[in-house]
Amino acid sequence: MSWKPSARASLHTPCWPESMPSHPTPASFCAIGRRKALALIATGAGSACMAAENTLQSLSAQAHGQTVYFNAWAGSDTINAYIQWAAQQMQSRYGVRVEHVKISDAADVVKRVRNEKAAGKQDGSVDLMWINGENFLTMKREGLLFGPYAEKLPNYALVDTAGKPTTRIDFAEPVEGMEAPWGMAQLTFMVDSKQVAKPPQDIQDLLAFARAHPGRVTYPRPPDFHGTTFLKQLLLDLNPQRDALYKPVSPEAFAKASAPLWNYLGNLHPLLWRAGKQFPLTAAAIRQMLADGELRWALTFNPNEAANEIAAGRLPASVVSYQFPAGTIGNTHFLAIPVNARAKEAAMLFANFLLSPQAQARKADLTVWGDPTVLDVKRLGPQEQALFATKSAPGQLRQAAPAIPEPHGSWVDALEKEWLKRYGT
Repeated sequence: MSWKPSARASLHTPCWPESMPSHPTPASFCAIGRRKALALIATGAGSACMAAENTLQSLSAQAHGQTVYFNAWAGSDTINAYIQWAAQQMQSRYGVRVEHVKISDAADVVKRVRNEKAAGKQDGSVDLMWINGENFLTMKREGLLFGPYAEKLPNYALVDTAGKPTTRIDFAEPVEGMEAPWGMAQLTFMVDSKQVAKPPQDIQDLLAFARAHPGRVTYPRPPDFHGTTFLKQLLLDLNPQRDALYKPVSPEAFAKASAPLWNYLGNLHPLLWRAGKQFPLTAAAIRQMLADGELRWALTFNPNEAANEIAAGRLPASVVSYQFPAGTIGNTHFLAIPVNARAKEAAMLFANFLLSPQAQARKADLTVWGDPTVLDVKRLGPQEQALFATKSAPGQLRQAAPAIPEPHGSWVDALEKEWLKRYGT
């Protein structure tokens, strides 16, 4: 591959003033006035801006006519519609075709890339993939990723790496430019305020709540990622000393840290829907059970999901979102390019577009997807900040709690296997 980004394009501060658009062109650079432009060049900002523009133009020229096979979870109509919109933008702006390869589990994509690499296939079937956590850890360790590339994208300069540290740490594993941040997520809970006056505020509260509402609480069956995330929340809350959870798992550390988890589940499960003998397969199924009045409590990994579902008429307007005040588990989800991708240039160009203020603001819109942005909105110009301005909506999270970093990705497989061994039959 011949594309070599300029080092100046990887600066971690915006390379254009607030009055400039998010994708500066030579014309827009000149439009700010010769005196301002010379001042920018004198400080180095102008040089960085032109370097970023040169990078974008070079990448666009090489990517034109390519097809990006974007492997992404397809379990949401709103997400699928957003990806379709982004694909249309790529075609009209850059002449790049984006094909959404709809998947149910990123682990299947990891296996496919591994098998293709082992077979010596240089023109792999995956150009870009939606990924994080244990799947990223596996691909990084096995040399299945192209990069580092993320911090060389022009729009990476707008990412809030300081305020959102998980944009550089993925399940306790340093990202090191091997994947580009795409959106933020945090475990969030939902109740119908007409049925629940005081939602449970921590896991002990949840146990008491389940006891007071037998059969009206449940969680998705692991390895569904919502179900596994719930287990990780319990694991973190039951282990005040968490150092071991942020290191690669060992049998000894797992046995010690998980012992209070199995004890807690032993008390919780008999109080759950169908006495904990069966578990819904997805969080979407649980959300529907909440809407139908069958459950009193539901969970999601998108703080804006309830507002989105209320706007779509799938949840009553009385549903409210909240998080445990002491914090809930949170992470960043990313975009990665396999080492044998056919269209690396187009994949990078697409990742850069998905980091643009326009694409990030549309994704954050409650009526579109409601996925929180990875950008530092305060560093954008007034026009771009206005794209993120939204009115409060029913179901929207009112008070965000601290985000607790994910345990090391190696804990996921151990947790899921032990849960299935104990409760999977």
